[in-house]
Amino acid sequence: MAETYDQIAEAVARHGLALRGGFAAVASDGLPAASGGRPAVTVLMIGNTGRAMWETFDATRAGGRNPLDSWTRSVVEPIAARHGARLVYPYDAPPWPFQRWAQRAWPLFPSPLGLLIDTEFGLWHALRAALLFDVALDLPPRPPRTSPCETCADKPCLSACPVDAFAASGFDYRGCRNYLATAAGDACNSHGCKARVACPVGRAHRYSDAQLQFHMRAFRG
Repeated sequence: MAETYDQIAEAVARHGLALRGGFAAVASDGLPAASGGRPAVTVLMIGNTGRAMWETFDATRAGGRNPLDSWTRSVVEPIAARHGARLVYPYDAPPWPFQRWAQRAWPLFPSPLGLLIDTEFGLWHALRAALLFDVALDLPPRPPRTSPCETCADKPCLSACPVDAFAASGFDYRGCRNYLATAAGDACNSHGCKARVACPVGRAHRYSDAQLQFHMRAFRG
């Protein structure tokens, strides 16, 4: 069923999204069972890379509290129904281990910021949904890549944050949000997280200021 993977890749690409690989499920993946207790057999990950999704979303989005989540559902649910797949989203309860699934599906690696880094897109990508199939699908081979963070000696991402929100103990969520609420935080609100922007990998794919402002507003709540 290799054609299924290619068809889905083409379908999500029409909306500016990207199919981010897949994997054959095992019990330790913690996937939700279908009605009747049938386990998922194959998982495909859907995400966005670079600026393509924003251009499509921004041209067609509606209002509401979570417009990007609503738009994602409106786009991927017909594709899932067409191919007999179930959908899981990162914001569903209970929280699903999307980062772990994504690393099973594609060569994505933990970065010092806690975000997954892609060798091509750097930190300019995100996960939007997972397609769960009750049948085996033919999957493309996983590209043989290694983490770009391993060869990054300077690690500018760790020194760029004005309030040192990123540390070995974890992300200082409160300190970051408090800073963004001040006049000094206007640059981050307008042009994105300085630590994320400082990463040299995938700079050509950096989100536009409009997209960064959208995500920063969502983060501030």
